[in-house]
Amino acid sequence: MNRNIILIGLNHRTAGVDIREKFALTDVENFEKGLMAHCPVQECMCLSTCNRVEIVVIGQRAPQHEILDSVIQYWAGICKGDPALLVDNTYRHAGLDAVKHLFTVASSLDSMVMGEPQILGQLKDAYRKAVDEGTAKTIINRLLHKSFSVAKRVRTETAIASSAVSISFAAVELAKKIFGNLQGTRAMLVGAGEMAELAATHLLQNGVQDIIIANRTLSRARELAQSLGGEPIQIENMTDRLHEVDIVISSTGSPVAVIKAKDVKSVLRKRKNKPMFFIDIAVPRDIDPDVNQLDNVYLYDIDDLNEVVEDNMAQRQEEANKARAVVDMETETFSNWLHSLSIQPTIVDLVDKNEEIAMRELGKTLKRIGPVDQRTRDALETLVLSVGRKCLHEPICFLKRRTQEEGSAERFIDLARRMFNLDDENVPDTAHLDRKSGSCSPEDIEQLIDTSKNKEQ
Repeated sequence: MNRNIILIGLNHRTAGVDIREKFALTDVENFEKGLMAHCPVQECMCLSTCNRVEIVVIGQRAPQHEILDSVIQYWAGICKGDPALLVDNTYRHAGLDAVKHLFTVASSLDSMVMGEPQILGQLKDAYRKAVDEGTAKTIINRLLHKSFSVAKRVRTETAIASSAVSISFAAVELAKKIFGNLQGTRAMLVGAGEMAELAATHLLQNGVQDIIIANRTLSRARELAQSLGGEPIQIENMTDRLHEVDIVISSTGSPVAVIKAKDVKSVLRKRKNKPMFFIDIAVPRDIDPDVNQLDNVYLYDIDDLNEVVEDNMAQRQEEANKARAVVDMETETFSNWLHSLSIQPTIVDLVDKNEEIAMRELGKTLKRIGPVDQRTRDALETLVLSVGRKCLHEPICFLKRRTQEEGSAERFIDLARRMFNLDDENVPDTAHLDRKSGSCSPEDIEQLIDTSKNKEQ
């Protein structure tokens, strides 16, 4: 059963953005249906984001290399790409390695920014689509629900997501330390670059009330203001509005400082010395370093923020080690469930065959002893079924123990099915010849039992 779980993927570590774009899956639902129709798989689910594509399949009874090859060929065909290019840029996991990888992804241990929460939501969306299309069944259902619970355990039991590990996030965390609570504060973006935009998004998520966007190109300021719900202004008018804001994030491409200490001094008078927080993430710096000498002003530049990020990355790495221990533990738990799933049909067949033999032998006995009342018949039926179940208890416990050992499940299940002939094979009479007695028929067994009893007496 373990070997039937196969995961094929590419991500930001194995493939450049040009490869990821080429093999991204824009129509996941139809891809999943086509994969089920064209490849030897019983279940499948696909996750496609800007940083990764993961395809999880539950293979049919086919060689693993055949399943992998068919998925690669189908994937490449859908994306009109070269299968060899996919082979060179993908990773492939099978069995518990695939399970562990998916748990790792769900827990954000494999993300570009470790601990980020977005991947779990993306994984849940991918699973929901697979359920809607009917391509996620018993194994994938259990695997994905377990992935979600593992991610929850990691977030609950570790602090992997508690430290700032990006410049923009670190800036906001520092602002929270200064103001305590960002609810109701106002901010200004000077410049409209990607990093400033990301910082502004974090500020809004943490309760900042209003944002002013000051930029040299007013059209870009308007565009960003529309997406953030802020107010656009020309950068030339920035100084006139500085007294209105508590937080300033600056990231222009100017070769000289755009915010001078003398300007901030006059702004503080208008604010009656209420604290101001400046974040300079530009290189060269946008804000005159002398600003930091003013009372009630806090200025952090890119180097300060990098120090925060590096310290927090080290802390997050320690938490990641704890998270990986959780993943290892949960992988073993899932392995036990897989093994129990493998053995369940054999246990059912054992019990069914045992009951069939017990009822057949009871029927023969009742014919020999003649008519009995219903109460006696029920008691005898309960007796023979109970004896049969008790006789099977130890063999079933033995099977469960042995099939929990990695690599042992199929061997012991096959042995049990052959030993009890659960598949009703046509076994020739000579198959059970004993070397000494030359036979081993049911009558021979009864005779051996009688002989044993006589010796005991």
